[in-house]
Amino acid sequence: MIKLFYEISGFYIKKRSFFIKEICILLNNEGMSIGNINYIFCNDDFLLNMNKKYLKKNFYTDVLSFNYSINKYISGDIFISVDRVYENSKQWNQFFMDELKRVMIHAVLHLLGYDDCNYINKKIMKKKEEFYLNLFQF
Repeated sequence: MIKLFYEISGFYIKKRSFFIKEICILLNNEGMSIGNINYIFCNDDFLLNMNKKYLKKNFYTDVLSFNYSINKYISGDIFISVDRVYENSKQWNQFFMDELKRVMIHAVLHLLGYDDCNYINKKIMKKKEEFYLNLFQF
């Protein structure tokens, strides 16, 4: 089950069923099943506090993923800073919803075990992101 939660006012995904369907397609394509995935949309300060508390890192980020997956059932909490996604969309000259979708896909790839800690893994993960972004264009 995929659920969306909001720790920020003034933001709501209107076509949530499209996002949920795309994540389901991604998981199915990767040979995995849906457990419980929670997307929590928040602001920069909320996510910065989580980054400090749980990862001991003191910088802004667009997304944090906490993996609770068991076997083929993908589960986790995904926190997304709407502020950071908006800033990144401006910086990279992307539509906000395209950048949001990229971050949502990126987070699920982390739950699947993909890592972006080094150049090679980052390149693999970026290819996966691009594949799914292109697949979900309509």
